[in-house]
Amino acid sequence: MKVNVQSVNFNADKKLVDFIQRKLDKLENYYDKIVFADVYLKVQNTSGKENKITEILLSIPGGDIMVKKTCKRFEECVDDCVSSLQRQLIKKKEKMSAHA
Repeated sequence: MKVNVQSVNFNADKKLVDFIQRKLDKLENYYDKIVFADVYLKVQNTSGKENKITEILLSIPGGDIMVKKTCKRFEECVDDCVSSLQRQLIKKKEKMSAHA
């Protein structure tokens, strides 16, 4: 699966990009028709500790799935997003097999 990582107003380091790639590759175990994933990393200018925003857009046949999380660290956000996407993909796969 092709993963596009875009970091807004900062440069994401190689470790973070590799971490995101590994996590998103695991989603193919749950749904094998994923076309690509767009990942947007942003840092909010707030005084709070939870200022890291991660948005993941998964492109799959029949529509896209979008997840957005705000956390203290990007790794934490990516974990939350991936688990949420995982649940949605399992639901989608169950719906498809119910109709077949």
